[in-house]
Amino acid sequence: MNFCSQCGQPVEQRIPEGDDRPRHVCPSCGTVHYQNPKMVVGTLPEWEDKILLCRRAIEPCYGLWTLPAGFMELGETVQQGAARETLEEAHARVVVGPLYVLFNLPHIDQVYMMFRARLQDLQFRSGPESLEVRLFSEAEIPWGEIAFPVIGETLRLYFRDLKMGSFGLRSGEISLVSRQPRRYRITHFSDEG
Repeated sequence: MNFCSQCGQPVEQRIPEGDDRPRHVCPSCGTVHYQNPKMVVGTLPEWEDKILLCRRAIEPCYGLWTLPAGFMELGETVQQGAARETLEEAHARVVVGPLYVLFNLPHIDQVYMMFRARLQDLQFRSGPESLEVRLFSEAEIPWGEIAFPVIGETLRLYFRDLKMGSFGLRSGEISLVSRQPRRYRITHFSDEG
């Protein structure tokens, strides 16, 4: 951030009085600009023993597979955001169910909230951000072509729980350990179910 969104003057980074970390502060008008993690919401669209995946038509990870998910918008609930993202990316209508996973990704300032969801019908198709949309059983998942570690971990947990017949809320953290080659550490905080 270079300029204040309130008055347009240059900002500086410093620790405001009563705070414990550097923030962007406008010395002209005194506005403190807080930056917070982005909320990513999405679904695991279910049909029998299969999950709907989207092949990405955008960067990052062009051509790789993911669950329908994206950034939450202002003025919507997490469930509304998850349903909207599913409709946008896969033209799929879903009934959003319970929250299934909540993963913190502090290395990119994101929090993922993925909901189990029931497909209302099989009238899905690619949206503008998807090259292809398909239902996959566990054996058909292109595991080597999954776009993001959080999606791969969500799918592994889902198919494990499907076999056990018990679903609970899963939460944890995915941290970047090494940039070259990219390696991540996955920590589970809860494993209910």
